[in-house]
Amino acid sequence: MTARDATPTPIDTSRPHPARVYDWWLGGKDNYPVDEELARKILAVDGTVVRGARANRRFMHRAVRTAAEAGVRQFLDIGTGIPTEPNLHQVAQGVAPESRVVYADNDPIVLRHAEALLQSSAEGATDYIHADARDPGTILRLAGVSLDFGRPVALSLVALTHYLGDQEDDVFGLVKRYVDELAAGSFLILTQVTQDLSPEGVARAAELFRRSGTPFHPRTLPEFSRFFDGLELLGPGVIPVYGWRPEPVDVAAQAEGVVPVYAGVAVKR
Repeated sequence: MTARDATPTPIDTSRPHPARVYDWWLGGKDNYPVDEELARKILAVDGTVVRGARANRRFMHRAVRTAAEAGVRQFLDIGTGIPTEPNLHQVAQGVAPESRVVYADNDPIVLRHAEALLQSSAEGATDYIHADARDPGTILRLAGVSLDFGRPVALSLVALTHYLGDQEDDVFGLVKRYVDELAAGSFLILTQVTQDLSPEGVARAAELFRRSGTPFHPRTLPEFSRFFDGLELLGPGVIPVYGWRPEPVDVAAQAEGVVPVYAGVAVKR
């Protein structure tokens, strides 16, 4: 499966899409007025969102490097979003050029930029699947063309689960469905917005998302920790995103204020 095999889907510019709202917060240009409008409204009621988006990206870089340095050479990134350099394959292949990376997303604008996601190192490979995270059968089947699920895979679900509901999407069962397909030695990389660290701002942001037609589900520390049931958490465990194995830029960024996002990385034994 390559991006060129995916069936093009018309881009709906009448409703905001989380990936494009996120792109605006990161200073990107691949968004529409409806996305910018929602992004600005949320920023007005929750001043943490821009630094949260940046902290998420830096965490992804640190977590992917950790997995690659531990010997993982296969990566599945679900809820990829619009390419922002360095993207996951650049980080992984920067450590191990032979790494194989599969991206999956349901936003047609990501499909439009899939060529950027497919710029692999000569030794490795990248692939793109245009599919919804709620369809694990399709994603796992198509990812299996490039990835060997009999060997360790790092599964990245960064800033995804807060768009999936407990009941309507069975988010905990969904994550378990993916993890169950992973071999021993695989990694689960997760971040999730929480109401614990900024209750009023997150509540206002969540309401704006919901009014726009995007479900939004902040989760508490015990709820987020549940995603890692049966797995071995790497130190320092589940922690606010700034604090997961921070680099100097993350330590400096903490002075900007709280980021209401939990992060964690675990290994399947």
